[in-house]
Amino acid sequence: MAVTISSASPSTVLSPNRTPNRSPMEPNVANVVLGNLHIQPWYPSFYPEDMVGGRKKVCPLREDPPPGLVIYEKDDYIMHEIDGEEHKLYAQNLSLLSKLFLDTKSVFFDVSTFLYYPLIIKTDSHPYGQVVGFFSKEKMSWDNNNVACILVFPPWQRRGLGQILIAASYELGRREGRFGGPERPLSTLGRKGYINFWCAEVYRHLLRAPLKRTVTVKDISEATYIMQEDIVAALKEMDVLESRKTATGNIVVNKSKLRAWAEKHAVSKEPVVDTEAFLESEDEGSEMEE
Repeated sequence: MAVTISSASPSTVLSPNRTPNRSPMEPNVANVVLGNLHIQPWYPSFYPEDMVGGRKKVCPLREDPPPGLVIYEKDDYIMHEIDGEEHKLYAQNLSLLSKLFLDTKSVFFDVSTFLYYPLIIKTDSHPYGQVVGFFSKEKMSWDNNNVACILVFPPWQRRGLGQILIAASYELGRREGRFGGPERPLSTLGRKGYINFWCAEVYRHLLRAPLKRTVTVKDISEATYIMQEDIVAALKEMDVLESRKTATGNIVVNKSKLRAWAEKHAVSKEPVVDTEAFLESEDEGSEMEE
């Protein structure tokens, strides 16, 4: 399969954003209580001193169901959309909580310009489920970013939940006509999660493409809503490109290598999220009825 990379297409590979070699700042919170778990923070956050004086525990999220609309429900997973302007306290709590596990993000107390998307897992021990992570995005991003901050809380990392959050952000971006990606620069862990997602999406798209059909980076980008430079980074990461003179270009994708890469990394042919499981908002439903 030929993949044409025009001279106008970005061809640089993203370099990991490594944290400088320095001692991390000591957390100003001793323990975070999420459900029945106590989690030790990694970094300090901007909690008011009267709340964390003496390095006390914080219980940032109540046991009540999260506010906002349910926008996704599939199997044991539920995702809400929360408007920071309407639910300021909950949004601030999520932001302050995330800073305890992210070294590279700033926290703004004015959350009115952001939307928040907590991911909840249904459990027997929590009547409303357990919030295990979230992503946020600006309502209006001049850079067309579909994510401002993304985090899976430590007890639930390495379970593929970050991929669900990333996939949801791209699907929502597609529905909004927002063609973009995450806010840069990415942390080392953030880039790893995103490169895994980009590679898997490119694999699934190319696997569906007819044999001997020329597919451009632009074609893949328009089908997946992944930016062209991220498509190129994924192809190089998978190491499936070959130099071969063809009628349409000099770079082709070796499908045997593509399948071998997918088998090695246990990549499913099925998409990460079910697009049919995204729920229509009340506003959209009323507009359609009118």
